[in-house]
Amino acid sequence: MLSPAAPPGPPGPPGAPDPGRRPSLLASGSVRLALCLSPLLLALGWAVANRSVAHEGAVRLAGADPWWLLAGGGFVALNCAAATCVRQGALPDRLPPGLLLASQFAAGAANHVLPGGLGAHAVTLRFLRTQGIPTARATASIALYSLVRSTAKTLVLLAFLASSPARRTLGDLLPQERQLLPALAVAGGALVAAGTLPVLLRPLRRPAAAFVRSALADAREVHSRPRRVLALWGGAAAMPLVQAATLVCVGAALGLGLPWVQVVVAFLAAGTAVGAVPAPGGVAVDAALVWTLVAFGASPAAAATTVVGYRVLTDWLPLLPGTLVLSALLRAKVL
Repeated sequence: MLSPAAPPGPPGPPGAPDPGRRPSLLASGSVRLALCLSPLLLALGWAVANRSVAHEGAVRLAGADPWWLLAGGGFVALNCAAATCVRQGALPDRLPPGLLLASQFAAGAANHVLPGGLGAHAVTLRFLRTQGIPTARATASIALYSLVRSTAKTLVLLAFLASSPARRTLGDLLPQERQLLPALAVAGGALVAAGTLPVLLRPLRRPAAAFVRSALADAREVHSRPRRVLALWGGAAAMPLVQAATLVCVGAALGLGLPWVQVVVAFLAAGTAVGAVPAPGGVAVDAALVWTLVAFGASPAAAATTVVGYRVLTDWLPLLPGTLVLSALLRAKVL
C-alpha cells in the first residue's frame, strides 16, 4: 500500500535559491570573481616572470609627473563623452543624454566581467530596452556602433600612416604572407558560418530577418540626419584619438621617450590588429602595444610601465565609481 505523499514544505524566504535548480556556471560567484581578476592575475604572472623590468617600471610609476597624469584623466572623461555620442548617433530615437552618459560610464565597469566589449554592450542593450527600444532595433544599433567604430579607427590609422614615416617601422612588424593565410582563413570561415547559420537553422531565420530589416532601416534613417551622422562618425573618429592622447600623456608622465606621433600610431596599430581578440581587460591589446612601442625604440621597462599606467588610468581607477553608478542605475530600474 502506497503511503500518502508528504505535504510540501513551507516556502523559503524571498530570493532564496531553489533547491531543485542547479546554479548555472556563469551565475557562480567564483566564476564571476575569476573573470574579474583574470587581467590582474595575468599582469602579476608577467611581473613575476620579468622581475627586473617590473622593478624598474615600479620606480618609474612612483616618479611620474602628476600633471601629465591629470591631463590623461581628462582625456578619459572625454572618451566616455565620445562613446555617448556614438551610441546616440546609432539610433534615430532621442535618448536622455544624462542617463545615456551614466550608462556608458557604468558600461566600462561591466567590461571587466565579460571580454571583447560584451559587458558594455549588455549594459547598453538593457538601457535601450528600458527606454522603450525594441530588442531587434537595440541590437541593430549596437551592431552599427561596433561597425562604425572599427571602420573609423581603421580610417584614422590609415590617415596617420599616410602622413607619418612610422609606417616603415610598422611594415617591418607585419607578418609575412605565409603567416597571414591561416588567420585570414579563420576569419573568412567565421564570416561564412555567421552568414549561413541563420539560413540552415529554421528557428533563427525569423529573428535574423527581423534584425537585418531593423538594422538597414535604422542605418538609412540615421544617415539621412546630419546631426546623427556627425554624432556617429565624429564620435567614432574621436574615440581612438582621445584614447591615444591618454597614452601620450601617460608616456610623457613616465618618460617614455617617443614622439607623440609614434605613440599614436602604435596605439592605433595594436588596437586595430588584435582589438577583436576576446580577452578580458584588453590583455591582448596591451601585449601588442608593449611590443609595438619597443619596436619604435622605447625600452621594455618604459613601454610596459606606460601601458600599465594607461590601463590603471582608463580601467582600474574608474572601476569603483563605475560600479557604484551601475548599482545606482540598477536600483533606479534604469537598467
